[in-house]
Amino acid sequence: MEASELGAWLRLSLTPGIGNTGARQLLAAFGSPEAIFDQDAAALRQLGSDRLVSAVQTEPATLAAQLQIALEWLRGADNRHIIPLGDSAYPPALLDIEDPPSMLYMVGTLDARLRATIQNRALCLAIVGSRNPTPQGENNARQFAKAFGEAGLCVVSGMALGVDGAAHDGALLGGGPTLAVVGTGLDRVYPKQHLALAHRIAEHGLIISEFPLGTPPLTANFPKRNRLISGLSQGTLVIEAALKSGSLITARLAAEQGREVFAIPGSIHSPQSRGCHALIKQGAKLVESAQDVLEELDLPHVPAVIPANTDLANMEPEDSLLAAMGFEPVSLDALQARTGLATAILQARLLDLEMGGELARLPGGLFQRMATV
Repeated sequence: MEASELGAWLRLSLTPGIGNTGARQLLAAFGSPEAIFDQDAAALRQLGSDRLVSAVQTEPATLAAQLQIALEWLRGADNRHIIPLGDSAYPPALLDIEDPPSMLYMVGTLDARLRATIQNRALCLAIVGSRNPTPQGENNARQFAKAFGEAGLCVVSGMALGVDGAAHDGALLGGGPTLAVVGTGLDRVYPKQHLALAHRIAEHGLIISEFPLGTPPLTANFPKRNRLISGLSQGTLVIEAALKSGSLITARLAAEQGREVFAIPGSIHSPQSRGCHALIKQGAKLVESAQDVLEELDLPHVPAVIPANTDLANMEPEDSLLAAMGFEPVSLDALQARTGLATAILQARLLDLEMGGELARLPGGLFQRMATV
């Protein structure tokens, strides 16, 4: 893209008072951003109010600086892209949503595989959930995403802490690509803890943002980007969510966009499960394994993920202490009552199991068994 064309697209996307809807109307009428800004007031007024005319005719004071930043950013690495509406690399699935961005910023290798992926939302599945999941919830996110990656699906998430990060990691472990839709400019990584993960995603997938370079992590931007997470995907799987959470916003948007919604149930006593249970009551499909999702979407079989509420009777012989724990969080006193073990012996066995990754220690002195593949 030439600097003049990029400048016109930046002006269209950055000018207050135009917005994504106004930009689409103007593009439909005049064909290109350059043509839009060549129009006189009379031609513009046929499309809208005096306010829109004024917005189009007023160049943002920051435009020159933003253009310079964008050009330098693009020159900084071969895997950086700015994709305007109508570009062949623009994901067509986003054209079906209510408010598609007029421009997308991307970091990643746009090779033939990734281009095919973002051109076909049937190849993409969103995984979202709590930023503060239980150890089992984080484990579920990683295992399910790994299974989807092995099945050839692209996992879409938001690169937040918790479930999002585990989902991206699992998808990469499964050999699949992954898309991270973020709420900041792509010249920064947020959260900083995910710097290494961001580099891995850029090597095997894409990091995507609709926000201009330099945009900080503003609270309002994260719910806004959720429509892109759901919009890029054929379905959204929710893994642990409180009743008031961004994950439920993504699920609602997915339903409004005509996408499938899936939810993993959990303990009736866990606040982190209440959002998933509410979704299931509202018609989301209850999921116990990755295969449940793949069958619903008519996709190939992959090795099933053992869910957190698996019936112990159907499992292989196991450690008696793990059997006594079940899959609900449990206290030391309750375990002692169930097993009859002396305190010192019980604590030693719990430490062994924790070191082996078979259980997790939770806040409040609780322990929880970890389901595994």
